[in-house]
Amino acid sequence: GHTTRFKAVVSHAGVFNLTSMWGVTEELWFPEWDLRGTPWTNPDLYARLSPHTYARNFKTPTLVTHGELDFRVPIGEGLQLFTTLQRLGVPSRMVYLPDEGHWINRPANAALWYHEFIAWMDKWVK
Repeated sequence: GHTTRFKAVVSHAGVFNLTSMWGVTEELWFPEWDLRGTPWTNPDLYARLSPHTYARNFKTPTLVTHGELDFRVPIGEGLQLFTTLQRLGVPSRMVYLPDEGHWINRPANAALWYHEFIAWMDKWVK
């Protein structure tokens, strides 16, 4: 949301809203350490560093990929990003992997992921 430097983006298992992420991750240590507290003890830092704060500036074509079984960064983060991109009219696509977690481990899903990644970059970067 800060630059037009990139021709395309792929967001895999990405955090979109740091405040909503805090309450649903299975690993609270990371946000509380990285953001020096909770959303109510350090709301300004959560807002300043959260991608959703800058969504109105999103313009870069974005491929969003996310696994349903991701407990580190739950699927809601990817859905929020994709919904926002669609609402803003930013070229975007979502690859939903119902049987994957934070990492893509199944060979067929890995092949699909790489196919989608390469196709997205071919479309927007070449």
